[in-house]
Amino acid sequence: MAATIDLLDGARNALGESPLWDGAAARLWWVDALAGRIHSSEAEGGDARYWQLDKPVGSIGLASGGGLIAALADGFYRFDPANGGTEVIACPTLGEGAIRFNDGKADRQGRFLSGTILMAENGPDGTLWQLHADGTAVCVERGFRLANALCFSPAGDRLYFADSLEGIVRRYPYDPETGALGAAEPFIDCREHGSAPDGATVDADGNVWIALVQAQALLCVGADGGVLRRIDVPIPYPSCPAFGGPKLDTLYVTSIADSGHRLKSDHPDAGRIAVVRGLDVPGIAEARCLAGASA
Repeated sequence: MAATIDLLDGARNALGESPLWDGAAARLWWVDALAGRIHSSEAEGGDARYWQLDKPVGSIGLASGGGLIAALADGFYRFDPANGGTEVIACPTLGEGAIRFNDGKADRQGRFLSGTILMAENGPDGTLWQLHADGTAVCVERGFRLANALCFSPAGDRLYFADSLEGIVRRYPYDPETGALGAAEPFIDCREHGSAPDGATVDADGNVWIALVQAQALLCVGADGGVLRRIDVPIPYPSCPAFGGPKLDTLYVTSIADSGHRLKSDHPDAGRIAVVRGLDVPGIAEARCLAGASA
């Protein structure tokens, strides 16, 4: 079956990121990062809503007990869509200069991981943080500039992660019980495919789907690092994919109209969400973040 691509009704963002499917509520979530907005809609785009926050939001995860966990510019927060309020969980020291949280994802045990982006021309001082159930934030990796492509293997024993400015998606052994990382190894060099890597997700077969933000495409890579498929998308700057829909067999892909830096487009569909169907493989339901549990 050939893949088909449509655009989600109504949705358009400046810097669309972090799509996330909530199966219990049958809703899609995503963020407009620099605008500080969290968005939500039904699977086909109906009943669209958004919440305006007072700072940029890099990524989101489902919270145990309801609501979301959000990596805002300066830390991890619990977000309650019922009233639009946020409650701080942890604000670790990110370092000097223009630094904020960026891409993030829950591991299979409910820890939330998010890495930082350096928005100035200083050194590779980025950090990757892991939020535990008790609200403790631990730095588990450092030495990069732009955190992206964060996702986990189906068994939760591999972490995929990239410094977009390096161009290479790395793979780490990951201990599901403790959250400890092993030594990184190169997984795939996206520069060979005409782009830096942006966001990524994993399907039920363990294949990694990577947004080739500069090449206007998605790259599907097997767990062994071999390229299985490339799908061109009809919108510029695809930023992050996530599986969703009632059967988890729809791939939603956010995009960028204006990143606030180098990526800008006046294309009429820039910033919209692509909806890819017919991939013949479902995704995996995202774990709920334990530190974001409601009381």
